[in-house]
This record gives sequence, structure tokens and C-alpha cells, in this order.
Amino acid sequence: MAKRGLVWFKNDLRLHDNEALTKAVAECEALLFCYCVEKADFEKLDLGFRRIDAVRFKFLEQSIQDLEKNLKTIGGHLIIGSVTAAETLPKIVERYEITDIYAEKEYAEYELNLIDLVTDALPNVNFHFYWGKTLYHMDDIPFEIAKIPLTSKAYRIPAGKQAEPRPTFSRPTKVKSIEKVEKSKFPSYTSLGFTKKEYDYAKPFVNGGESAALERLEYYTFKSELLTGYRWSRNKSDGLDYSSKFSPYLALGCISAREIYEKIQDYESKIKKNQSTWWLVFELVWRDYFTFKAMRFGNKIYKSKGYKNKKIDWENDPSKFEKWCNGTTGIPFIDAHMRQLNETGYMSNRGRVNCASYFVHDLKIDWTWGAAYFESKLIDYDVSSNWMNWHMQAFEIWYTNPVHQSNKYKAQDFIRKWIPELSKKNDIEVLIPWEYDIPEYVKPIEVYKKWNRAIGLIEKLKV
Repeated sequence: MAKRGLVWFKNDLRLHDNEALTKAVAECEALLFCYCVEKADFEKLDLGFRRIDAVRFKFLEQSIQDLEKNLKTIGGHLIIGSVTAAETLPKIVERYEITDIYAEKEYAEYELNLIDLVTDALPNVNFHFYWGKTLYHMDDIPFEIAKIPLTSKAYRIPAGKQAEPRPTFSRPTKVKSIEKVEKSKFPSYTSLGFTKKEYDYAKPFVNGGESAALERLEYYTFKSELLTGYRWSRNKSDGLDYSSKFSPYLALGCISAREIYEKIQDYESKIKKNQSTWWLVFELVWRDYFTFKAMRFGNKIYKSKGYKNKKIDWENDPSKFEKWCNGTTGIPFIDAHMRQLNETGYMSNRGRVNCASYFVHDLKIDWTWGAAYFESKLIDYDVSSNWMNWHMQAFEIWYTNPVHQSNKYKAQDFIRKWIPELSKKNDIEVLIPWEYDIPEYVKPIEVYKKWNRAIGLIEKLKV
């Protein structure tokens, strides 16, 4: 019997280096392609915000539209479900006599539960799942998932010595598509409960989609050679050129880690091999580590006590939480980064560290609230990277002083950009406005004694 296949896209929104797509093209007589929006993902949580907010919705919309366009160039047709895969896929299977479904393998509970619903509803369909989320294939690392080390170094060194990234899969040039497929559109923002104001306010930091991802990869490497300075510029807060900006594309699978790795290797052979090229590969390996570590500990990474079962007495003041979310804490370095996040869905690594540290150690709010808010907003939201980074901030990393950091990283222009109330203030006032009479800007929730030395160093700049 000839196979009639369906490629079920999830967080692998690309044609290049997509094993599920490659195998489906090779094995099936005719193919369909599908992406399903999960409407429940856009409902409000008990904390008062959506699991996925408007800026993430818009970035996803851009990415799906690009996938649809790219599939058309090779003869494919994308069906877009608007409620849930558990409802859409059985209808497609019945209507188009699908025998086999191809998709990327998942590991987190939420995604696995959805797959269980789909497979249970389709007992007569053959499912084929392929691992494609990490640089090193999960079958190639020198550890069982249950024995993933507790430190990144203990993972990274053996993995680097004993594993090698698998070669990328080529982009298909033509597919045999099932004919007479009903047209569908990506759901409107109104159908998911967003207002026009919310949708228009959302301005994703980068454009979504595989085309933009590959263009960014080429720009950051051979076109600009910015990769050469990555190691020394990655801690800045503003602009497109200080870091790779690959993370939003990795999050939705618009680009693969292996594609980036191969580009870096090519760059090293033709342009330059240095600490920066090593460091970017290190970041990819770090993402792998968080993924495999999250697989080891499962749902414990979402709990207040974490996988180490540490109890902390949180204060959980809702008013402080709201001010942190809105970027109105009165601490410019924190507020500027939070306002950037709310509008663009993006925040620098430096901003994430400071906002999380302030949240956990100063405001003393349960770290899972902050992790959930980042999940709602970040266009580069990755379940393992987000929750494991917050877990580390709550339990393992030393405190980060936002006043000192704002001065150290010369954040004045960044603050002026995102806090218009301070746009005309001088380089000292903009870092410690509570020391001056600036009625336009909110007063701090609290100014802590442990900041006194940092405040004093800033005030000395007047001399």
C-alpha cells in the first residue's frame, strides 16, 4: 500500500535540516503538511496574564507564514489548524486518507500529553518521530538521560570529546503534494482574544521565519564578520549587532543548532577561529545541557522548590510583582529591560540575569512567577532554557546588583531609549534618579543598603 504522509510541524518550522520532513519526502507517495495552533495556550493563567502573549503570537504568525511560503516553492501545501492538533489531525487523516504522520520528537510533559491525545485518537496511523532539538543527538551523548551530570562542565567536556554533531539534512527541492487540499489561514489575533491595541503594540525584536533566520546567520557570520567579536560584545543590552540573535529562531526551530554549527566551522576555516567562535558553540552545547537536564528532572523544574527540593519563604507581594512586570519598579536598569521585553519579546542575557536576580533576591517573589511571565513574553522562549535559567538564579547563582551593573555596562542610552521619563536626564541622574527630584519617574519600591557602594561610585562621576 502506498504511503500517504502528513508532516506535522511543531517547533521545527523549517525545511532545512529537518529529518521528519526529509524522511517523509523519501518514503511517501504523496504528502500534506500541517501546523496546529493550540488555542488553550492563549488563555489567561491564574497569575493574570496569558501563557503566550501577543508578541509571541505575532512572531509565531510571521514564522508560520514564512513556512507556508517556503513550502509552496517546493510544491507543498500547509494546512493550519486553529483550535488544537487533537481535533485537527484526525479530521485531516480521515479526509485525505493519511497512513503515516511524521514529526519531531518531544520531551516536555505538556507537548508529550498532546502527542498522546493525537496518537490515541489515531490508532491505525503509523507515527514516525525524530530527534532534532539539540546540537548533539540524544542518542550520541555519553550519558543516559537519568544520569545527566548536575554541572555543565561535567556534561560538556565528555560530550565534546565523545560526541559529534550529525551532518545536516538538505532542504527538499520538490515534494509530491496531495491534490485538492482545502485552503486555511493562520488564525486572526481577535479569534484568540487579543485586541487590536495589544496586537499593534507587539513589535517582535526580529522578524520570524526560516528565511529571516538563514539571512541572520549569513549576516552575523560572513557578511558582517560580527562573530569574531561575539565573546566581548554579548553582554550589551541594546541593538542587533552585539550578539547573534539566533535564540528566537532556535526556539521555534526556524533554524537548527547543527546548521549554525556547520556555518561556524566554515567561518573558522575561511575567516577566523578564536574565543568567539568557540564561545558560540559553547552556547549551543549549553542549550543541549539544559534540555537533557530538564529531561532528567521532568516536572520538578517547574516547582517552587526546584529539583533540589529547597524551600524558600517567599513574600509574593502582588503589587511588587505587577510593578516588575510593567517596568515600574523605579530601578531604571530593571524597568528598561522589562519594557523592552513587553514590547519586543526580547531581552539581553545581561537583562535577564539582572531582572531575575532582583525579582528573586530583592522582591522575594517566587521565581516560578517570573519564569511564567518570561514564558508569556519571550519570542525566544525555550522551555528548558527559560525554566532552568530561572531555577539557577533562584538557587545557584550569586546576587547581581542592578545599580552596579547599569554603571558597569554603561546603560545610560539604553535606559533613555526605553524610559522616556528619563530621556533628557544626564548620565548620573538616569542611573540613580531617586537621588534627584524627578517627579516624572516612579519612586523605587525600595533602595537597599547593599547598593550604597554602587550608588556612591556613580555619584563620584560628578567630580
